[in-house]
Amino acid sequence: MSTEPRLAEVVEPESAPKAARGTDQAVKETLEDYTLRFAPRSYRRWTPMVVATTALGGIAYMADFSIGAGIGLAHGTGNALLAIAVAAVVIFVTGFPLAYYGARYNIDLDLITRGSGFGYFGSVLTSVIFASFTFIFFALEGSIMAQGLKLGLGLPLWLGYLVSTLMVIPLVIYGMTALSKLQVWTTPIWLLLMVGPLVYLVATDPGSVDRFLAYAGTDGDGGVNTASVLLGAGVCLSLIAQIGEQIDYLRFMPPRTEANKRAWWTAVVMAGPGWVVLGALKQAIGVFLAVYIIAEVGAAAAPEPIQQFKHAFDAMLPSWIVVPLAVALVVISQIKINVTNAYSGSLAWTNSFTRVTRRYPGRMVFVLVNLGFALALMEADMFSFLNSILGFYSNCAIAWVVTVATDIGINKYLLKLSPHAPEFRRGMLYAVNPVGVVAFVAASGLSIAMYFHALGDTLQPYSPVAAAVIAFVLTPLMAVVTKGRYYLRRTDDGIDEPLLDEDGNPSATTYDCHVCRQRFERPDVTACRTHDAVVCSLCLSTDKVGDHVLPAAV
Repeated sequence: MSTEPRLAEVVEPESAPKAARGTDQAVKETLEDYTLRFAPRSYRRWTPMVVATTALGGIAYMADFSIGAGIGLAHGTGNALLAIAVAAVVIFVTGFPLAYYGARYNIDLDLITRGSGFGYFGSVLTSVIFASFTFIFFALEGSIMAQGLKLGLGLPLWLGYLVSTLMVIPLVIYGMTALSKLQVWTTPIWLLLMVGPLVYLVATDPGSVDRFLAYAGTDGDGGVNTASVLLGAGVCLSLIAQIGEQIDYLRFMPPRTEANKRAWWTAVVMAGPGWVVLGALKQAIGVFLAVYIIAEVGAAAAPEPIQQFKHAFDAMLPSWIVVPLAVALVVISQIKINVTNAYSGSLAWTNSFTRVTRRYPGRMVFVLVNLGFALALMEADMFSFLNSILGFYSNCAIAWVVTVATDIGINKYLLKLSPHAPEFRRGMLYAVNPVGVVAFVAASGLSIAMYFHALGDTLQPYSPVAAAVIAFVLTPLMAVVTKGRYYLRRTDDGIDEPLLDEDGNPSATTYDCHVCRQRFERPDVTACRTHDAVVCSLCLSTDKVGDHVLPAAV
């Protein structure tokens, strides 16, 4: 039996590095979870499968059922299934290079974005987009939970929104260690409650499958229509930014070695781009359950997951247990995903705020900020215009993810114009890199214009396609035009030891930061401009006058 500790059992050793809160506040890394920095090897003591299980636990959200139901009701089963499949392929292909890069070099998506075409300050744009993703989906899941609490306990929706928001705070405070325990222990229960009723309905009522496959939708005639498929795919593609939350876990992967490479790759693929396989299945199940409800009681409640599973449980169980089980499924799902939404959102907001203001207030401040935005959306009844919000948002998310994935896959590995080794430290990067920023702004701007019919009704359904294609074409084009000169402000960080060890993993050698007096591993430090010493990336981020930031290379 393996002697490696489980993720929930790891206790950080005394020798592990501590972060600095600015230059004068020390924080426990088990609380802050290496918010702004490379995740050091001394902290990453979990097996690949434990990390993967934790990452996959965060995709237990119920929004997929609503998304699938909404697309199916509007466009019919055939169009909905094709839309789900198209979106899943795009999400998998773009998510793979991001997941690999995050797991291999132990950095989150914001740090990846900085060195993959956007620059030190340029990636603030995408951090805000990712933070928006987390509170939009927190609000969506909170709304679904409030619907369950109303059905099961009679709580008014406004109170249910508040309960669903406040209950995640104690769980998200302790970051990765606490989240792992929650995800590992709740996943089997969640799977049983989700899959059980579907298997029962298909086995006992084969006609439900025929009705599902034949459903034409309110806006269609049962045939496949390109515009309908693309409109549906646009909604599904709003989930493309989910890879950012997966990487927030994958950055804690252990080093890849000859001994663990098979398990390492399996975990990265499964918990990285592979999340979309389960997501697509849930969307298809949402269409099935919505069609089942229409045949039983009508369309009014079909998009609500609590109603979908209430009617599914009602077909197989005594009436006294139906509502409690449906509510339990919704509550477990909401907690599993919303602790991840609150956690990842706090990382994104903290990253943005610290770079812009050069102050580090701590991650918990932005847990509360993110929850505040989510609660405001819930109280505004965002569930009633869900598809419109997601359709608009997907244009920005697609442009960002495709830009970064293209920079990694083409600019780094094919054209070799983007530096292969990851870089995120202040002073090493230009403030803004036109490669990613121009590609992202052009792709998102034009696709949003198309989405709002600015280029005509005929092109409106093609806005997600435009976002992906423009980002994919412009990213390498801008790298060629600029000859890759705006990636690195300097190539030498003033330390002789290489960033990577002989196996290509980030070096585990530690150095003392002369500002905060804490120890950090090699990828997290540079030489200091004014002292014969090294300084950590967080102290560089909070250096208000730039005393420690290395000058640009001549």
